Amino acid sequence: MAANRRPITLAAAVATAAVLGATFALPALAADDSSEAAPAAAPKLELVDGTLDWGIHANFRKYVIGPIAHGKITVTDGAQQAAGNGVFTFTGGTGTYDTGTHESRTAFKGGVRFEGHEGVLDVKLSDIKTGTGRQTGTITADFTSKKMDGTVVTKNDAPIADLDMTKAERGGGAGGAMVFSDIPAKLTADGVDAFGGFYAEGSALDAATLTVKTAAPDPDPSKDPSKDPSDDPSKEPSKDPSKEPSKDPSKEPSEEPTTGPTPSASETAAPVSGPVVDGTLNWGVKEKFRSYVVGPIARGKVETSGGATTAGDVYRFSRATGHLDADKNTLNAAFQGQVRFLGHEKDGAYELDLSLSNLKVDVKGTSGKLVADVSTKALPTGTNPNPKVDKLTGVDLADLKVPAGALAAKGGIVNLKDIPVTLTEGGAKAFGGFYKKGEQLDALNAVVSLDKDAQLPGGSTGGSGSTGGSGSTGGSTAGGSTTGGGGTVGGGSTGGTVGGSGALAATGSDVPTGALIAASGVVVAAGAGVVIAARRRRDATA
Repeated sequence: MAANRRPITLAAAVATAAVLGATFALPALAADDSSEAAPAAAPKLELVDGTLDWGIHANFRKYVIGPIAHGKITVTDGAQQAAGNGVFTFTGGTGTYDTGTHESRTAFKGGVRFEGHEGVLDVKLSDIKTGTGRQTGTITADFTSKKMDGTVVTKNDAPIADLDMTKAERGGGAGGAMVFSDIPAKLTADGVDAFGGFYAEGSALDAATLTVKTAAPDPDPSKDPSKDPSDDPSKEPSKDPSKEPSKDPSKEPSEEPTTGPTPSASETAAPVSGPVVDGTLNWGVKEKFRSYVVGPIARGKVETSGGATTAGDVYRFSRATGHLDADKNTLNAAFQGQVRFLGHEKDGAYELDLSLSNLKVDVKGTSGKLVADVSTKALPTGTNPNPKVDKLTGVDLADLKVPAGALAAKGGIVNLKDIPVTLTEGGAKAFGGFYKKGEQLDALNAVVSLDKDAQLPGGSTGGSGSTGGSGSTGGSTAGGSTTGGGGTVGGGSTGGTVGGSGALAATGSDVPTGALIAASGVVVAAGAGVVIAARRRRDATA
């Protein structure tokens, strides 16, 4: 499949730098994918003037220079950083490209150092190198990193990131260079050590951009004249016509049928309209935010009340009311209950205080809104050391993406499963501006009943008003104030865990802060961009 995107053949690569770049690294870019394609004495070409553009982790950069860490980022030895706390560029890349195996090795100049919390956070990366093969690649580095207990870990030539070369975008650069952009990168086991153990192995890092070109080629008369005319004309015409028709027609029909029917099993049911007599909404808000609140920095808790309960890793809002209009394909449903996040207790008061209540789902066709009443407190500042709580009513908190046919009732029940939730501009303001518009929140599940005798998932009837499932209808508390983060749900029979000790938690970013417990005076508002991590969690919608 990647072979269709290869602009120039391997033979041409041997002849010119531009062609080399086109065949660089990716397996499918080789003329022959067989393992025996490479001759025993395949030539190696010299790579010069390479660059690696890599931000490592955008949220980590924000955290280091933010109001919590009060730190700085320093580039050294020829490395550069883009304006506005942008990505890093490691320059002067030199190395080799093996025309037989299609593997490359490139070493770059420059390093970067992250410092924060008056030296408690200190990470140094240098001697950055890339190695790429047919399908995969690796970024290695020398690093020195402080652990939470103050010990220092030092490793040389350690693979800190794995690259997926099959998903790289290819293009041309100045001087015949080839550019591989948007290369997905994930943290390795050594990378975990580089960041003090507070990122989980496999965590997504910033995508990388690799630019390479060859030194002045040494023409080979026996190869160039014979292969260039035969290979280039045949590849270029075949690529464009074959690629466009094969992708567009095949992809469109295959994607639409698979996404539509799957989440909307009830769409073949007869249209039903009428008032909503009961229902529940299960939503975890944001996994990393939950973990942060009960983690070792905020040392807080999560409370539910007014008909909301904690059920495992989600909060359950109950006793739905509203209306379903099958003709207009609309649903309006309001759910009772409140969830309150509290953290950073100081002098008997919480500096982090965020409440969501009166949640409503407003669906029109395949789009919708999640509306809520919000109570939030701004981040304390020098000019405003004791901010008041702001109460906002009817905030369009998030956008919903609803599958076609999902509002068709089956057995008097409408079941919305795993609905994607994306933060709106109003929702970003509700979180104090520390989440941006477009931030992915946890998916939600909602079930509403139009029949008082219908059975809701969890065992209750449609008109009973009970939530069903685990969770007490009274107030419950999640989390605790222990340094390990607690996370065990208490204050009611809720059966489950919210957050957890050392989970890679964030209030909007994936920044490791294991060593930051020493910063005991830290003040954080909801979504302040701090990441707390001590154990690996499952991947969450970010």
